Amino acid sequence: MPTYDYRCDTNGRVLEVSHRMSDRLSTWGELCARTGQETGDTPAEAPVHRLATGGNIISSTSRGSGAAPLPACASGNCCQGGMCGLN
Repeated sequence: MPTYDYRCDTNGRVLEVSHRMSDRLSTWGELCARTGQETGDTPAEAPVHRLATGGNIISSTSRGSGAAPLPACASGNCCQGGMCGLN
């Protein structure tokens, strides 16, 4: 299941939760119930918003256990933005 970050405007907290893509959480109470957190002093009906955050990319092709490893970046570091062409 995909993982999403939700932010509560009332308390400013961000919680991470896994759920189906079709699910939408809209209140702090729903979010806390899914994550096992206490609502605390924040009203359960306080609105939450799903954040546009990066996530894991799942490829439709997979590399089996016998596949050759990908070559390392020539710089020895991760090239931000795929500058080395190995992304």
